[in-house]
Amino acid sequence: MNVDSTTESMAYSTEHAEIYDRIHASRGRDWAAEADTLADLALRLRPGSLSLLDIACGTGEHLRRFAERFTTVAGVELSRGMCEIARRKQPGVPVHHGDMRAFDLGRRFDVVTCMCFSLAYMASTDELNQAVANMARHLDPGGVAIAEPWWFPERFLDGFVSGAVAQDERGVISRVSHSVRDGRRSRMTVRYTVAEVAGIKDFTETEVHSLFTRDEYETAFLLAGLKAEFREGGPNGRGLFVATHT
Repeated sequence: MNVDSTTESMAYSTEHAEIYDRIHASRGRDWAAEADTLADLALRLRPGSLSLLDIACGTGEHLRRFAERFTTVAGVELSRGMCEIARRKQPGVPVHHGDMRAFDLGRRFDVVTCMCFSLAYMASTDELNQAVANMARHLDPGGVAIAEPWWFPERFLDGFVSGAVAQDERGVISRVSHSVRDGRRSRMTVRYTVAEVAGIKDFTETEVHSLFTRDEYETAFLLAGLKAEFREGGPNGRGLFVATHT
């Protein structure tokens, strides 16, 4: 799937993947509701859509609901740890390990989604253009592409902090984060403490996102032969780009 070691090092670690669902559920994340929002939107724009590809599918929580709404679904994910979790959840759904800029599944889909602001992991507008072009290559003529952006530069809050604690039958997880502006990118430091029967462990991850402008996203879609409409709100408040072929 054209994933080199340098690119793969940017993906979520296995230890992060293992606690991802637990910590985000504690923060009120409702993946099924998010997936329904996207499915309803896509089906309004293209009634009768049967197939969906979820790029950067993570641990497969959206895919679980998509599989109930579409006849054929598939996922692509850069993190090996998240791939394995997604495959365990949905054994009948193909989850491919791949780089969103370069993967090739050899087929097209009625709907292509890319959520969790994953396009913002692209380090430049050239990489953004490559990723969106690959979305378009996997989209049927007349199909619908839906992508969630990261914050636009003017909306990013420099110095933003957040925290959450998840407690379940397996143990307790705390998550605290601090985000800063670094030129045209944001840098979020996230510290985790995981307390379970085997003991307590701590680890830190740094997530870097490009602060692409709305115009840069829209230009990437146009270059790929898609016309994107930006819709405010969306499942997580950052809005959605909804695109169809020009």
